[in-house]
Amino acid sequence: MPEFWESIYSNNNKMWGEDPTDNARYVLELFRKNNVRSVLIPGFGYGRNARVFHDAGMVVSGIEISATAIERARKYFSEEVIIHHGSVSKMPFDNERFDAVYCWSLIHLLNKADRLKLIENCHAQLEPDGLMVFTALSIYDKRFGEGQEIDKNTFQSPNGLTLYFYDEASIREEFGKYDILELSEIDEPEVNPNERQWMIICKKNSSA
Repeated sequence: MPEFWESIYSNNNKMWGEDPTDNARYVLELFRKNNVRSVLIPGFGYGRNARVFHDAGMVVSGIEISATAIERARKYFSEEVIIHHGSVSKMPFDNERFDAVYCWSLIHLLNKADRLKLIENCHAQLEPDGLMVFTALSIYDKRFGEGQEIDKNTFQSPNGLTLYFYDEASIREEFGKYDILELSEIDEPEVNPNERQWMIICKKNSSA
């Protein structure tokens, strides 16, 4: 997978554009209401979503597998913004605790063992009462069923990526013990959407 993402970022200059996702803007308001001051972003990319939180005065840190993506992110973010170079499967990279975690459109790229590990490790890096927000592909996304089916709700897409598509039961199975506050399906972008995802919001118990 590192080679795939290095190729993507090397051959496509900011392929998702400069603007943050509509979901990141929504989550910003959620974080503001909950007085979030620090955010960990697994799958940092070149930072288009991170900028929303950074510009709002929150301290952001990230994890990114592509060195090229990090290099591009540095055109906007100073060295004070910590971006760990590596796979999320190697978390944690430090002992920091965060008020929130925002993980956009990443978890469905992983196998089940790595998905469970990512959720557990993100939860472990939350402060008590911290929030973690994940988005994940839905079985109602238009890409569901494309390519070779290699497991239930799991398809190898024509570009070589393996994608897992969640239904409500699988979300509750994987996230259920992490105190789900909100579970909803979202269109991204909101106008003329090109993908259907789940948004999962969990809150860490203050005694955890």
